Amino acid sequence: MLERTLNGLTDCRKGHLVRMDRSGIAPGEDDGILQEMTRWPHEALAIGRWNGTPVAVVSEEGAHGWPAARDWLGLLPPSQFPLLSTALQVVTWAHDHRFCSRCATPMKRRSEEFAMECPNCHFRSYPRISPCIITLVTHGRQLLLARSPRFPAGRFSTLAGFIEAGESAEEAMRREVFEEVGLEIGRISYFKSQSWPFPHSFMMGFYAEAASRDIVIDGVEIEAADWFTVDNLPGLPPPYSISRALIDNFLRGTASTD
Repeated sequence: MLERTLNGLTDCRKGHLVRMDRSGIAPGEDDGILQEMTRWPHEALAIGRWNGTPVAVVSEEGAHGWPAARDWLGLLPPSQFPLLSTALQVVTWAHDHRFCSRCATPMKRRSEEFAMECPNCHFRSYPRISPCIITLVTHGRQLLLARSPRFPAGRFSTLAGFIEAGESAEEAMRREVFEEVGLEIGRISYFKSQSWPFPHSFMMGFYAEAASRDIVIDGVEIEAADWFTVDNLPGLPPPYSISRALIDNFLRGTASTD
């Protein structure tokens, strides 16, 4: 379990370490990503405690041929997903906020929290989190799945989109569904959330009941969409994703009513 607290870690320079470069993450011990270090590198960033032991992440120059972060998601146990997600997001934040956005002074990290502070104007910058919705649209026992042009061949998934300024999650979901597949939706229900570190999304999962089955795809973000049942499913998202959890949970529910 990852405890995201920096209390007591101000002067700590040893413990678990996650090493990453621009293309991947180093293998650690026990088929995971944690390495035991008697002394962390100077540039290592503490991110909390893993099962009580201090843990930090370091971004190294070059490319070492380590497995990509997305590959690790399919290899690690679900309990380590928060560890990987936090490490990736903290590294991205530290890289993107090296200078003050107000006065361009080099930023310094505050030791007691996830924050960068400008020594000149005292502006603080925190890790960016971008809220978005992800929804499985259903109609009776059918589920709507769609293809983005970015997906691997044959893969279909749920609909998703970022929440715009001033929107609620529910408003964003209705807007995204209509924009991407032309459907009005009725009753909605919350499922669960997932921090998605590519690079800083916070995904809130919902189910939404469609008012009709008349799909009109936008042809830009969505290149294909259709209604499916358990007997004719296309290629699905990987098991560690919230989109797959939405689909699997729905299919279990329909199977239990047979």
